[in-house]
Amino acid sequence: MLLQQIPHQQWPAFFDSFSRQHRGWLVSLELINAGGAQALARDLALEGIDVDMKSGGEDRISIVLTNPPAEHFSNTITAPTRVTLKKTEEGAHEALQIESASGPTTVLRFRSAMLPEMVDDIA
Repeated sequence: MLLQQIPHQQWPAFFDSFSRQHRGWLVSLELINAGGAQALARDLALEGIDVDMKSGGEDRISIVLTNPPAEHFSNTITAPTRVTLKKTEEGAHEALQIESASGPTTVLRFRSAMLPEMVDDIA
């Protein structure tokens, strides 16, 4: 597994590109803390990830998932400190990990790790 840390100043551009590239992909969302992992959502479609950068305040990252036609799920991470993209040895995106100063680590896992260029315009 390869880990790519995303620099803080690149978060807005990264999440914009990541959201466009992975919109509609099936994901699971979980929280990890000292007590273990807690599933928040399973097999929902990624709608998008937004970041609200606050100068002098706490940043926020919001993850929105959907299960058309009716279900919407969102999770907001307050005071994120680190964003890490996990990839397979082949470079396929496997998971996105967001660490927070104010709570547990949030992990967005793809149901199937695929190279993004293999599924462009399919979803």
